[in-house]
Amino acid sequence: MIENPVKIFVVEDSEWYNRLLVHTLSLNPDYEVKSFQNGKDFLNALGESPDIVTLDFKLPDMTGLEILRRVREENPDIQVILISEQGDIETVVSLLKMGAYDYITKSEDIKERLMITVQNIRNGIGLKREISALRKEVRKKYSFGRTILGESPAIKGVYELIEKAVGTNINVTITGETGTGKELVAKAIHYNSKRRDGAFVPVNISAIPSELIESELFGHEKGAFTGATYRRTGRFEEADGGTLFLDEIGEMELNVQAKLLRALQEKEIVRIGSNKPVKTDCRIIVATNKNLKDEVNKGNFREDLYYRLLGLPIELPPLRRRANDVLILARHFIAGFCSDNNVPAKKLSEQSQKKLMSYHFPGNVRELKSVIELAVTLSEKDVIEPADIILDNGSTMSPLTSEELTLREYERKIIKAILNKHNNDVRKAARELDIGISTIYRILKEEKAQD
Repeated sequence: MIENPVKIFVVEDSEWYNRLLVHTLSLNPDYEVKSFQNGKDFLNALGESPDIVTLDFKLPDMTGLEILRRVREENPDIQVILISEQGDIETVVSLLKMGAYDYITKSEDIKERLMITVQNIRNGIGLKREISALRKEVRKKYSFGRTILGESPAIKGVYELIEKAVGTNINVTITGETGTGKELVAKAIHYNSKRRDGAFVPVNISAIPSELIESELFGHEKGAFTGATYRRTGRFEEADGGTLFLDEIGEMELNVQAKLLRALQEKEIVRIGSNKPVKTDCRIIVATNKNLKDEVNKGNFREDLYYRLLGLPIELPPLRRRANDVLILARHFIAGFCSDNNVPAKKLSEQSQKKLMSYHFPGNVRELKSVIELAVTLSEKDVIEPADIILDNGSTMSPLTSEELTLREYERKIIKAILNKHNNDVRKAARELDIGISTIYRILKEEKAQD
């Protein structure tokens, strides 16, 4: 069901046909129907923004062609169904070319055809509304005040640069250590920019074999090479009207760099196996954990491409330079993980906070998120204690073996952690651990007997 009713205007000068169309459409309670008997009255009410218009081709004061032209000029989202006794093919084709959704002749099956056509349009309206709602949710999710959390001077400087990037179409180069959130920043820029209704297309250069990267970016024609059994649309075309995010750009090989430079200069690409250029309009955001200027000096990165891409540079600070942001992020990750896994709310003890603050987090925000999710899983109370926080301090000992426990005690600890993760659902825990339900009950019973 569509949450809002579908608004339909019937424009028909024949009183009998007008009543027939209105009655037919009004049988569906989801349709809000209003009728007009001339073009002038209809055009005066066009500001009410109907979803659908059924339009008689011949009206007493103007032709359907004139009205259709006005509708397309004022609100191209309105779907127009032309209804007439005429069946002239040339007229039908010209009207469909102008943007009419369908053409229905006045015949015995008009009621059935009309309802089917309106239902098809309605499905499209529902999809558009759903897409619009999803886009709003995505924009809300990637509002940089919600995604890139922190109050440190270092992160506030990043906020200021994102604000500048959002207001323009300038290319952006995001640098920073692994795990600092480069893709999050790229998404925050895209979903808050004028291109937010276009696609955000991420490409991880380091994850694609070098022999496939050109096809990935620019696409290929059928038969362009062995195995090319169909035409492939490249990422540049997918990002048309939106943003192309090239992650780990420093890993791109020199021969592909030359082709990327040409695509950026000409604002067009050529698919492999084709000579026909395809115009593209996409914003470029790149990210790297390398110093691209150093790569230029080493001969690993083209200098002309470096300056073409550079645009607005944004350097993300490592977590160790963000002071109390560690605790802000930790609380955010705890709340999110508890909510996603139906786990009762938890908080960090004072000693746990000190433990987190004293650690240097070489894996940055990504590592902190992983540490917190494990801590929530291991914690058996509503307060996360230092023992629940497993940090990599360079020890070769695995986190689970860092405590001196017996094998049976390790088993109990793991089982209780997985049970806690699944809100004490024994079946889910057994499935994840790949053991029988009876085994879980037996081990827990042994622990209870010992207590």
